[in-house]
Amino acid sequence: MQSFLTSNRACGILAHISSLPGPYGIGDIGSVSFSFLDFLHRGGQKYWQILPTVPTSLFFDSSPYMSSSAFAGSPLLISPDSLVHMGLLKKNEITARHHFSPYITDYKQVDKFKRGLLERSYKVFSSTQDPLFHQFVKRTPWLKDYALFMCLKEIHDNQPWTKWQDKLARREPSALANAEKKYRSRIGFYLFEQYVFFRQWAALKKHASSKGVSIIGDIPIYVALDSADVWANQEIFEIDPESLKPLRVSGVPPDYFSETGQLWGNPLYRWNSGDPLIEDALLSWWTRRFKAMFDLVDVARVDHFRGFQAYWAVPAEEETALNGSWEPGPGPLFFEKIYKNLGELRIIAEDLGEISAEVIKLRDKLGFPGMKVLQFAFDNNPRNPFLPHNYTNPNCVVYTGTHDNDTTLGWFMSNQLNEESRATIKQFANREMHDANPIHQDLIYLALSSTASLAVIPLQDLLGFGSDCRMNIPGVAEGNWRWRCAEEFLTDELADHLKELTLRFGRC
Repeated sequence: MQSFLTSNRACGILAHISSLPGPYGIGDIGSVSFSFLDFLHRGGQKYWQILPTVPTSLFFDSSPYMSSSAFAGSPLLISPDSLVHMGLLKKNEITARHHFSPYITDYKQVDKFKRGLLERSYKVFSSTQDPLFHQFVKRTPWLKDYALFMCLKEIHDNQPWTKWQDKLARREPSALANAEKKYRSRIGFYLFEQYVFFRQWAALKKHASSKGVSIIGDIPIYVALDSADVWANQEIFEIDPESLKPLRVSGVPPDYFSETGQLWGNPLYRWNSGDPLIEDALLSWWTRRFKAMFDLVDVARVDHFRGFQAYWAVPAEEETALNGSWEPGPGPLFFEKIYKNLGELRIIAEDLGEISAEVIKLRDKLGFPGMKVLQFAFDNNPRNPFLPHNYTNPNCVVYTGTHDNDTTLGWFMSNQLNEESRATIKQFANREMHDANPIHQDLIYLALSSTASLAVIPLQDLLGFGSDCRMNIPGVAEGNWRWRCAEEFLTDELADHLKELTLRFGRC
């Protein structure tokens, strides 16, 4: 299949919405995102890559990769200004706010602030009649299960669904019907939240299109056990029907970085059940998931793409990923069936880590561009596949780093590199010829000058920020996802500099 990336070279910026500037403690999908799109347009950028926009939880350090839903939008990303424009709040209700840092997100503080605004907005909204709201609820197939799930979590003191009243955990129809009737108003609040999010998102998407900027979203392959997705679709996951606990969970095997592998703990899909009904249900669920994603974005990065070829399955009682086994994934036939329902999809395959020849074969058969990360390139091996001179196929996306990497400046200055690796980087960047250039600019030049059809630069690298602005440290449970870019840094001068670089390397 042919890739969506053509011979027209392009570039973009990686910055999650939460990292954008704004007065409400966190970036949102209102005017601050519009302004960032204007900045990207002025800078000649054709792509804006974001992280998952799903609801987050303080319990999981507000990680967008551990959500209560694979479909819902995060209420923290809703714009307070838009609530005023909808007539649901008065201006003074959002200006009499806490003092928020422009540099980091305090999720506990923001959650309390945004929840209060949305609760007050819902009181006003519930006394009105909005036909668009009823249309939204009617045409959104996952929404009622999600709203009921969130309501029942409240009723059960935020306990996982596996610890709820048994009839509700097992979704007995009479118990669900009684709950829907009893908690109708509270369920309505969660329906309202999603209506507001997707209404605001539609306006954002329209503005992005008007500026010629395509949005790259992110699909984590796995979902959380304590999610509306697993609760409402228990039959497609490896869940023990008696205990409601996972039988096997996700992870990756031991490698160079970890002697015991990584134990992620998500429930696994029943790809190999041998039951046609389960296979049909899995296909239906994934079709809905891809459709929902591509209603929001233009391109999607599929996290842990290798899991569609083969996945590491670990018995749930294990404490590490050491004693897992490889199991066959759904393979190319799965995507062929998805395409029959939705047409060909613009997907970037996250193909980092230990990747087999079979994974590469699947990626190339589907025409998906893979990822090249420059921070992985400098191990003194001239054949390293992440070095720009080894990009044998332009159908790839090059990054200086991703949300899981340190910033380029932080990486170069830290003890992650030995002196030999630093010397190698300097040689590739010709630093003896221009030692005055900061290292982040050198790696940006390497990315933009490469043959990769698309180059994506993290906003922190464009700004030349250090390790204190890193977005995520894998394996560290607290303190991630907090970085914000203050408004003072997104200047016209920076946009013009970005445009000049984009033109220089033929990516406009």
